[in-house]
Amino acid sequence: MMHAVDRLVFAPDDVDLARSPLRGHFEDETYVLGAFNPGLTRLPNGNLLMMVRVAEALRTPIVGGHIRAIRWVDGGYALDAWPLDQVDTSDPRKFMIRGEGWKVMALTSLSWLLPVELAADGLSVVAIHYDRAIAPRASYQCYGVEDARISRVGDRWLMTTCSVSPERHATTLYSSNDVVEWALEGIVLDHQNKDMLIFEGLVGGKYWTQTRPLGDLYFAYPPDSEWRAGPSINLATSPDALHWKPYDRPGIRPHAATNATARMGGGAPPLLTPRGWLTLWHGVEPSGVIGIYRTYWSILDRDDPSVVVATDHAPLLEPAPALTAPLADQMYLDNVVFTTGIVDGGDHYVVASGEADLACRITHIAKSVFA
Repeated sequence: MMHAVDRLVFAPDDVDLARSPLRGHFEDETYVLGAFNPGLTRLPNGNLLMMVRVAEALRTPIVGGHIRAIRWVDGGYALDAWPLDQVDTSDPRKFMIRGEGWKVMALTSLSWLLPVELAADGLSVVAIHYDRAIAPRASYQCYGVEDARISRVGDRWLMTTCSVSPERHATTLYSSNDVVEWALEGIVLDHQNKDMLIFEGLVGGKYWTQTRPLGDLYFAYPPDSEWRAGPSINLATSPDALHWKPYDRPGIRPHAATNATARMGGGAPPLLTPRGWLTLWHGVEPSGVIGIYRTYWSILDRDDPSVVVATDHAPLLEPAPALTAPLADQMYLDNVVFTTGIVDGGDHYVVASGEADLACRITHIAKSVFA
């Protein structure tokens, strides 16, 4: 699908690592592996705020027959080293540690969040707020803070992030009354429950969220089912946005009619439209090591979001090689668009995505697409 406005607005070279939270904690040179997957919201002054995930990686990760990872510890940062003969480095984003009896991995980068203020249309950078960067602060975040999603509910902003550590792979919540100061509320969803998207408004007096629990085992649907077994988008409700109860009915599930969404997860926080809750989500077509990530849409019933009112098997956004062509020397994977934010732009929506796990992409999508 073609869109009138579709461009990259922030990329690795736009980050000044001299102002990184990691600066001064070790001597080894780092670089920006990616500046991507931005949470998005509108500020009280009318501008937009992207909360950009900056994946900061060692320029020379392999030294003396070992591969190293960055870890936050007690307010500083340390480097850990594993012998090369004990790891699998086929995925540039991580390395798998062999011989554990189950999957164990470490990351080739540590992520922190950088607030980037955009003009009201989302197409130019107004300011980069390094003094408001969000970096690990607790042991459950020691390998990074990833993939912010920002929802405005009433007069309060709620931001979910993935916190990565050996303790757990969890979802944490930050809250703010002004989108400047963010309070860390702690862990709200436990192990490997990613892509938590809080609805931008209450349903039946409760907070609602989409979740995406991961596991190594899924039970089969009947052979003639319209659904495919595997990761799906679930729902949960809460009285306070802190304590969440999974909803009994399923949410959005992978459809047996298409292989392009064999794996799926939430994208942008659901917002209310005249037809119901508009949700943008990602579907992954199996291909190579990573798969092909595309963005899709569904509209959910305003009173019971487990009911899908409308959807489309055709992708809303696809990976755009032409956008990343000027960044060819920095590419380390392709075939990925990962939508993470949406705001109202009048007759259109301003949609923020990560492109190729490398840069921030802004797309204007006409509201008529979802009418």
